[in-house]
Amino acid sequence: NLLFDLQIISTDENQVFVAVQEWYQTDTYNLYQSDPQGVYYSILLENVRSTKQPEENVLIDILEVRGVKGVFLANQKIDGKVTTLITYNKGRDWDFLNPPDIDMNGKPTNCKPPDCYLHLHLRWADNPYVSGTVHTKDTAPGLIMGAGNLGSQLVEYKEEMYITSDCGKTWRQVFEEEHHILYLDHGGVIVAIKDTSIPLKILKFSIDEGQTWSTHNFTSTSVFVDGLLSEPGDETLVMTVFGHISYRSDWELVKVDFRPSFPRECTDDDYESWELTNLQGDRCIMGQQRSFRKRKISSWCIKGRSFTSALTSKVCECVNSDFLCDYGFERSAPLKSESSKCFADFWFNPEAPPEDCVLGQAYTSSTGYRKVVSNVCEGGVDLQQNLAQHMCPSIAPKGLQVSIREESLAVKPGEDITFVVRQEQGDTLNTKYQVDLGDGFKAIYVNLTMTGEPIRHRYENPGIYRVSVKAENVAGHDEAVVFVQVNSPLQALNLEVVPVIGRNQEVNLTAIILPKNPNLTVFYWWIGNNLQPLLTLESFLVTKFAETGDIRVTVQASCGSSMLQDSKVVHVFDHFHVLPLKFTKHLDMYNPDIPEWREDIGRVVTRLLAKETNIPEETLMTVVKPGLPTTADLHVLLPANQPKRKRSVTSDKRIAAIKQALNAHNISFFLRGGYWVLVTLADSSSDSQRIGGGSGYWAIVVLFVICLVAVGAFILYKFKRKLPGRNVYAQMHNEKEQEMTSPVNHSEDTQNIIQGNHSGVVLSINSREMHSYLVS
Repeated sequence: NLLFDLQIISTDENQVFVAVQEWYQTDTYNLYQSDPQGVYYSILLENVRSTKQPEENVLIDILEVRGVKGVFLANQKIDGKVTTLITYNKGRDWDFLNPPDIDMNGKPTNCKPPDCYLHLHLRWADNPYVSGTVHTKDTAPGLIMGAGNLGSQLVEYKEEMYITSDCGKTWRQVFEEEHHILYLDHGGVIVAIKDTSIPLKILKFSIDEGQTWSTHNFTSTSVFVDGLLSEPGDETLVMTVFGHISYRSDWELVKVDFRPSFPRECTDDDYESWELTNLQGDRCIMGQQRSFRKRKISSWCIKGRSFTSALTSKVCECVNSDFLCDYGFERSAPLKSESSKCFADFWFNPEAPPEDCVLGQAYTSSTGYRKVVSNVCEGGVDLQQNLAQHMCPSIAPKGLQVSIREESLAVKPGEDITFVVRQEQGDTLNTKYQVDLGDGFKAIYVNLTMTGEPIRHRYENPGIYRVSVKAENVAGHDEAVVFVQVNSPLQALNLEVVPVIGRNQEVNLTAIILPKNPNLTVFYWWIGNNLQPLLTLESFLVTKFAETGDIRVTVQASCGSSMLQDSKVVHVFDHFHVLPLKFTKHLDMYNPDIPEWREDIGRVVTRLLAKETNIPEETLMTVVKPGLPTTADLHVLLPANQPKRKRSVTSDKRIAAIKQALNAHNISFFLRGGYWVLVTLADSSSDSQRIGGGSGYWAIVVLFVICLVAVGAFILYKFKRKLPGRNVYAQMHNEKEQEMTSPVNHSEDTQNIIQGNHSGVVLSINSREMHSYLVS
């Protein structure tokens, strides 16, 4: 079963009581009891009510009655109905509380079983200085006082006070409202103060186990009672009431001494005996007859320090009620004491050997019963007799598990990793374990799961490793597998996407990561404002944009314990022109094929074209494509503020201006090493591609003309930057660190730059963190 929560109720007498909330329960728990070893648990009572307190504390409605071992009270909730039950033999049998025949005023209660019983609130007090709703004490056996009501179920707002002096067999009503209770002199004096929010100056007390009550003015000024305390010692007759006169005043302490009320100490003649019985009148409880003594109602004396409540005990012969269901067995009717028998649960095989059964040893199969822990009965019925003896067979391994102690299936190369092998069932002493760690390491172990010895290893190379453990003996085998990812942490992530795309056109989103070939990377893609990402194992995603505008695309790459993110904005239009460009092989010599370099080259070409043609730079965008040879697309965007009817005319004029500038060889930039890059039109007879209307391509060829120009005079661009999520150029292409410039004229402007006349040019040579900016 799936367990949601577990609460320890009691650990007395070498036995554990636990309340377990299972998968189908919300406000109830099931009560289980362990064997003497605390290993196997049997169910005692289902659906015990629980209450959730502040700070996620949970209170279980079960109370161990102090003074008499084996007696518990519990509130069971079934179909929303809460009823109170009592057990005298540690949960073996449960019964309802018998209601009193008359109320505190002597009138008939008209409460008759099975339609009406007594039900008690089993709450703990939030205030530690007052009693809970039920009060018991070790030195006052059989005396129980609690708040509750009569009826078919417990009612939350009814808190009448009831008392029993024979451990729950008979009850009497004493108050109509809840009171705080304090026992003095071994329960010889019961003090009660009303639980109320108004100030008080009267308390009530009884010296005859609640038969009659007297009142006492403990103060002349009414106080808000905060708590009751007794002096140390069970025999004390001195108590303290503490509280406050107003909410702003300090505590008021009032001592109440009952000693002057009693003229003498009790003698043997002042006591009488009573025998403990259950609700059926059985005197043998937990295997013995027990009698206690209590003060006679007519005696007005102090029990004192030497008083002992236990009188005699006599061992009984065992009967059926001294045995409960063993592990794996359940009773057919939990509330019946004698008629119900224990049956094996559907999942339990009584003949099956225990998990720790060792080949060559013997084991006994359960008859379905075991004696209640702490039950001292002797002779009589023995439901555990005739236990069948079996020899432990060789059991095939089952439930084999291999796990990583560090609890992470993703590690770095060279990192230590510890494998732990466990086996739930089967023979372990005569089982061999074949271990394969997936990287060539193989070994055979004996008694691996018995010794608990871990397997330590270290993977040097990235990859996915299949770790397998095979357990095998003469009865069978089992296998466990775990996959280990050995990954180097991600160092860089760059999202590459065409910055301009037509509406409803396919676009390829590509994530470039370092290391380039990680073992297993998961990519999370967020498109626009969508909060639900798309997941891929590939480093690309093909998609479309249905709306025009600026769409933000974000990608996260997750590999092992590392995760990186990059984000770009895609401009989606209905109409624009694309002019494919391609360059000569000389430019390929300086192409490191990384995103930063392509972006910078694209900005250089865009700015040069904008300056030469007087076309607004924001309507031009050059996108250099990945790979070799070096190619690019020039996107000519339509002005957004121009009427639609004039757009085609305007576009034609801009295309013509771009053609003229290219044909005149006016678009160029300089590479260190002596190369001028000139952009010219290869075929003027063809038209550009028009996205959203029109078709055709025209190609542009870049010519390199070798010029002997002073290289040091043109330091306008340095290809070495550091940006978040990107790599330094030298890290990718150490030998291709380069510089570029953009003269307006090859002779006049070159001379101006050499002479220090930098008109129209912004220099950027002092910081490696900055771009170079060319004429715009």
